[in-house]
Amino acid sequence: MDQLKIMGGRDLQGEIDIAGAKNATLPELCAALLTSHPVVLRNVPQLQDVRTMLTLLKNMGVVAERSEDHTVSLNAGQVATLEAPYDLVKTMRASILVLGPLLARFGRARVSLPGGCAIGSRPVDQHIKGLEAMGAVITVAHGYIEAACHRAKAVSKGRISPPTW
Repeated sequence: MDQLKIMGGRDLQGEIDIAGAKNATLPELCAALLTSHPVVLRNVPQLQDVRTMLTLLKNMGVVAERSEDHTVSLNAGQVATLEAPYDLVKTMRASILVLGPLLARFGRARVSLPGGCAIGSRPVDQHIKGLEAMGAVITVAHGYIEAACHRAKAVSKGRISPPTW
């Protein structure tokens, strides 16, 4: 259909609830790792990937509570581990999204490759390239991405500041 033509001579009116988007929610959930302060997200969709991400965050020590009104409350004040293990990451490629926030806040992170040891089978290389461009040292070994940096550097006009550590 190229167009929708409305005829009838009456103004349109009413309300519609907009559903939360998974592709926006997953990075927002991971962003809670950036702070020790409480984070509240509203309009969070009830999807398996969201439940999986919440399980992963809880495994790291994040306190996460979900209410029936599609609100999720998160508190990453007591992160207990900087690792996302394979058994939790294997089912969802978006688990790579915890890498950047952990690295930014704690200076290191260890995240399993979503597909196991084969880096080429999952498109996580853009995450790795971006973090390396900001000064992170990334190694991929035994099915895990290990990242470390003392202070991330912003990329400006295609030039990268060398790490100062």
